[in-house]
Amino acid sequence: MKTLFRNIHLYLSLASGLVIAIVCFTGGVLVFEKELDQAWHPARFFVAPPGTTQQRLPLAQLVAAVQATDAQAKVTGVKIYTDPARTVEISLAGAPKPEGGRPDKAPSAQAEGTPKGKGEKAAGSKGGGEGGGPKVYVNPYTGAVLDKVTYRDTFFFTIMALHRGMVGGAAGKLVVGVSTLFFLCIIGTGLVLWWPASRKAVRQRLTVKWDASWKRLTHDLHIVLGFYSGLFLFVFAFTGLAWSFEWFNDGIYTITRSDPKGPEAPKSALSPAGTTVSLDQAYAVAQQQVPGALSYSVSLPKDSTEAVRVVVAAATAAYEGATDELYIDQYTGQPLGKLNFEDRNLGQRVRRTFKPVHTGAIFGLPSKVLALVVCLLGTTFPVTGVIMWLSRLRKAQKKQTKQRVAVNS
Repeated sequence: MKTLFRNIHLYLSLASGLVIAIVCFTGGVLVFEKELDQAWHPARFFVAPPGTTQQRLPLAQLVAAVQATDAQAKVTGVKIYTDPARTVEISLAGAPKPEGGRPDKAPSAQAEGTPKGKGEKAAGSKGGGEGGGPKVYVNPYTGAVLDKVTYRDTFFFTIMALHRGMVGGAAGKLVVGVSTLFFLCIIGTGLVLWWPASRKAVRQRLTVKWDASWKRLTHDLHIVLGFYSGLFLFVFAFTGLAWSFEWFNDGIYTITRSDPKGPEAPKSALSPAGTTVSLDQAYAVAQQQVPGALSYSVSLPKDSTEAVRVVVAAATAAYEGATDELYIDQYTGQPLGKLNFEDRNLGQRVRRTFKPVHTGAIFGLPSKVLALVVCLLGTTFPVTGVIMWLSRLRKAQKKQTKQRVAVNS
């Protein structure tokens, strides 16, 4: 039976090893995407807070400063952090759809890593406006425009494209998805092959013999470290399927018997005057309704009936993506309702855990460090596996040669 599992383990590894190595390496880079981006571009994200006498400028003034640099800029939303040292992020609409073609846009929710389901707007979408447009970073005290970034043009977008689809569009996405399914089988068969035949062999399978020959060391690095990281790699690979296959996302809602759309957002009552509330008014209402949040992301309505939507990252949120949503009438400024994270249906709550679990952010810095280490180990297993396979081939060839010599003599 172990011969069968060994063959499955070997041939699936040979078929998908290179893709798995690339996905693990790029995944390790993306674990600390936010921290690396802030370290490389501190002036984009942080300002020196002034004295207590200087207050933040109104959001309308910050928007005007952005539009002064680009008269065609269409603001779709603003993100304000409670931290006085953070810049204000103003999202702009993406490029208009060209005639006869598809709009030129970067993936938003997918780029950020939140699997996007039917009818549900993903939390924490990246890339600026709703169409993946630019994001402008503004000093909230001076109104100075510090940077303008389109996620599509960044280093991390390239890494993300490699991670999700080998920069190969739909075909690359399918290759990564199938390789991920192979990886789950590889991990499962690897556990079967690792299982010691006796109690005496347990210690050998749990300890790396660092002073051994390079063949034994390669064996231990593959077998022992593979055992320690196997469970985590299985979880990362399993949650990664949400970005490759729609049927996997649908399955979450089927198993949990949940509606992927969730409750419908309340609508604004049409006003004869047609005057709408400002960003400052909506932000003030959000602060009053949900005080002390880490951030407030105010999204402007797309039509005359939508409400102003404010995504609130509460300080008490269990993990990244566990956000609440507040809806405000775009004409009167009155709160229309609030959707707390815990009030979402089971399917939506389960699915929103996939991103923090997949990126290792579920328990903060400790789990992110663990995810980085495991991803780097995952990069090495295809290499050590190939070395072990080639070593066995050479050993088998030598044995066959000796047998032929013995027969001929």
